[in-house]
Amino acid sequence: SFSAAFQEHLGRLGLQDFPCGFGSWNKSHFDARTRPHGGRLGLGTQPTGQEEAVPLGEESPEALVELLRGPRSPWARPPACGPQDQHLRETAVLTPELVCGSNIFRIFTSLRITGKGVEEVDEGLLQLQQLEELILSANRISRITSANLPRTLKVLELCCNAVADLRGLCAQPPPDLQHLGLGYNRLCGPSQDKYLTAQFWPNLVSLDLSFNNLTDLLGLVSQLSSLQKLRVLLLQGNPLALIPTYRGFLVDSLPKLSILDDIYIWPDERHRFHGLARQPELIRSEVRVAVSIGEIKGVPDPSARQQLEVSSEFPAITYSYCVMYEF
Repeated sequence: SFSAAFQEHLGRLGLQDFPCGFGSWNKSHFDARTRPHGGRLGLGTQPTGQEEAVPLGEESPEALVELLRGPRSPWARPPACGPQDQHLRETAVLTPELVCGSNIFRIFTSLRITGKGVEEVDEGLLQLQQLEELILSANRISRITSANLPRTLKVLELCCNAVADLRGLCAQPPPDLQHLGLGYNRLCGPSQDKYLTAQFWPNLVSLDLSFNNLTDLLGLVSQLSSLQKLRVLLLQGNPLALIPTYRGFLVDSLPKLSILDDIYIWPDERHRFHGLARQPELIRSEVRVAVSIGEIKGVPDPSARQQLEVSSEFPAITYSYCVMYEF
């Protein structure tokens, strides 16, 4: 579940271990808060601007933070941890009480958990009440319930999963979502096209549907046209992208679009395809693919045995082969 992966993520950051958290390495620094004229938390200086004396066996906050930032330090940022995670670790040095217990859920505005085998996005995600960006790519999510998503989300990335149905995601979607990443999933049209409208995503600016199994270009465009704020669209890798007039039809049908399949739409291109959206008859629902076989290995050669079977008294032997192509 997401909750289990999140706890594992926190454990990898070591927020309660040296040089983070409370410990013998910074005990007197935080005890100084109880003194009326002690140094300010996390600065290691007195009100006069003079540096506090660091007791023997302890480290100053600056030195502890440097241990987290040094590229060759054994406490440097762990692999696959982003800038938000590094900021969290430094917070655990300067103000560790902010990352203790349930307080930590109020800090996260961005969270990235990729390649951890997450199958279920459970209600534990709702504890992150300030979360604006959630990246759960390269997991095993087949369905997601929007009721378990924070309403504050603006970016949701679900690429490289097994999502085939958007019904649960669109039941109560985050109202302010600006980017939705669904590339490299198992979406099939036209059953899923109806969930890609402004009724569910009124503030969507960027949409990634690349490398799915979407086939109905006309039906998809009729739904996407309701997304008045959509500026970035990725559809490459779908069967509908094989249609010869694919790009021109999209450019003319979605006049507010700025980038299509990672390629900027310039005014001259939009002028060149002007009027194509009013000619749907140019869109064919079939594509021909020619395959030529140069060499086959691992299959017995029938011609070599044919000569032996000519004079044979036994019944003729027929060999059959089945060749399958996966697109």
